[in-house]
Amino acid sequence: MEYTAAVLTISDKGYAGTRVDTSGPALCAILEDEGWQIVHTEILPDEPQMIERALVDCADARGVCLVVTTGGTGFSQRDRTPEATRAVIEREAPGIAEAMRAASMRVTPMGCLSREVSGLRGGTLIVNCPGSEKAARECIGAVLPALRHGVEILRGTTGECGRH
Repeated sequence: MEYTAAVLTISDKGYAGTRVDTSGPALCAILEDEGWQIVHTEILPDEPQMIERALVDCADARGVCLVVTTGGTGFSQRDRTPEATRAVIEREAPGIAEAMRAASMRVTPMGCLSREVSGLRGGTLIVNCPGSEKAARECIGAVLPALRHGVEILRGTTGECGRH
C-alpha cells in the first residue's frame, strides 16, 4: 500500500504572502521521514468553504490516505478549520485530537485552548494540527505512530489488531 498524504496550511497571512509558512513544510518533512509520500500541499485562507473544498478534493478526487491541516484551530473569530472539517467528515476520530491536546497540555496549560478535530471521509483520515510550527510538531509527533495503522484499518489492508 502506498501511504499518501496532503498538508494544508490554513492561514490568512500565509495565503496573502505576508507570513512565511513554516508549519506546513515542517509537517511535510516529519511525514516524509516516516515514509509518507506528500502528493499535495496548499495554503488556504481562513475561509470555511475553501477549506471544505480542499478537504473534499484531497479525499474524493485525489484519494489521499491522510490529510493534515495546520492552522485555524484556535479561538480567533477567523479560526474555522474544525468547523470546516466537521462539515466534510463522515465519522469523527476523537482519540487523535484528544491525544494531541493531552500532549500539548504536558508542554503548556494553553494546550487546552486548541480545537483540533480528526475524522474520516471515505478512505481518508483528516487530522487538524495547530498553526504554530512548534505545536504542530508536538501534536503530530504524539499521534504519528498510530496514523499508519489507522489508515490501514480504514483502507482494509489490516485488521483492527494488526491481523491481515
